[in-house]
Amino acid sequence: QVQLVESGGGLVQAGGSLRLACAASGIIFSVNTMGWYRQAPGKQRELVAKITSNGRTNYADSVKGRFTISRDNAKNTAYLQMNSLKPEDTAVYYCNVPTFARDYWGQGTQVTVSS
Repeated sequence: QVQLVESGGGLVQAGGSLRLACAASGIIFSVNTMGWYRQAPGKQRELVAKITSNGRTNYADSVKGRFTISRDNAKNTAYLQMNSLKPEDTAVYYCNVPTFARDYWGQGTQVTVSS
C-alpha cells in the first residue's frame, strides 16, 4: 500500500521560509519521480516542482529562484525548501508520485503566507 505523508506546512510572514517534507512508503522510492503541487482556493492544482530519479529538477516559473526540491532516497523522503515566500504562495501543497499504474497523492499540507 503506497502512502505519501506531507509535513512542514504552517503560517509564515511574507519573506519567510518553510521546508516541506514528503515521506513515502510502499513504493521503490529511488526509481520514481517525485513532485510537489499546490492548490489555492478557487484555483486548479498546479505543478510547483518535480525531481526525477536521477536528480533532474523542474520548477514552475513562479517559484524559480525561491524554491528548491530535493530528495533523500535513503530516507524515502522528498523535500521542498521554500524561501522568500509571498502571499500568493498560500495554498495546500501536495506530494505526488506518478507511476505507470496511477498517480499517488498525499493528503496535503496547508501553507499560509501573511502579508
